[in-house]
Amino acid sequence: MEITDRRVATVHYTLTDDAGQVIYKSPADAPLIYLHGGGKLMPGLEKALAGKKTGARFLTDVAPEDAYGPRHERLVQVVPRSAFEGVDSLQPGMQFLTEIAEGPVLATVLKVNGDRITVDGNHALAGKNLHFDLEVVDVREATAEEIERGDVSDQPTSAS
Repeated sequence: MEITDRRVATVHYTLTDDAGQVIYKSPADAPLIYLHGGGKLMPGLEKALAGKKTGARFLTDVAPEDAYGPRHERLVQVVPRSAFEGVDSLQPGMQFLTEIAEGPVLATVLKVNGDRITVDGNHALAGKNLHFDLEVVDVREATAEEIERGDVSDQPTSAS
């Protein structure tokens, strides 16, 4: 069976950056399971998987525009410590959900300089080319419930 809209695909993958560094590798016991056409996967990856059949192994590259988008320098900002009310200790790498004009974003603390905190609202992979080594493990028809919900029941979707 091939991957098409309204089918559930089970995929193992390794994600690397331009330097060949592994960003993520799906664990043997936790493949990516997703509803194709459900909008939960980055568009470039979903497009690359379309039409593939169980057992297919292939490499594909996904440009930033079809993944997490370009990097926006306007999302790197210096904010006052008072913006972190109730947080006693701020450290680089900490993440906070915040609201901007475009909606909620996960902001990462880059630098703590006294009362000035530099945060980055870009996704960690924004602006990066992504390289996938993929293996299609299984493809099945989605259930009516999965189609209605637009997602697979209680399954991880790490490449979303």
